[in-house]
Amino acid sequence: MRRYLFVIDYQNDFVDGALGFPGAEKLDGKIAEKVRAYGKGRVFFTRDTHFDNYLETREGKNLPVVHCVKGSFGWQVYGETAKALEEVEAAGIDKRVFGMDVTDPATAAVLPASADEIELVGLVSNICVISNAVVLQSRYPEAAILVDAQCTDSFDKSLHEKVLDVLEGFQVKVVNR
Repeated sequence: MRRYLFVIDYQNDFVDGALGFPGAEKLDGKIAEKVRAYGKGRVFFTRDTHFDNYLETREGKNLPVVHCVKGSFGWQVYGETAKALEEVEAAGIDKRVFGMDVTDPATAAVLPASADEIELVGLVSNICVISNAVVLQSRYPEAAILVDAQCTDSFDKSLHEKVLDVLEGFQVKVVNR
């Protein structure tokens, strides 16, 4: 079975940086454990990636908090998860918007040709996790898509619970809820 793990935007700025929130750091051990369990060749991670002109972008105008500027500390993956990703030689995907652009040649070159199952973990559940679940469901229409509720979270607990319901509504299996 072709099973893959996607760690979505588990970056310093979303854990304890510019857009961090209490509790995000508690996901670190669980995510790192999953990364190691999947092992080499089965793990991908995304990094929200912005540049000095962030405040001039559509996102920057709607969320005027500079974060995840490429090369900065806030852009780097957080804690033990960063170590685990390095250990398994995970493939990184820099993305400039909430969901990865699977038509971008650099992204397409990294993604697997096919998949039977894809699991998503990371931050933030009601923004980038859901966006990437939709993107991956479109890219791999026959793959089972899963989100581990114990390995994702949001600064807004109400939206977090609602997004888990929405994910189930479009046939994403939410596990460990």
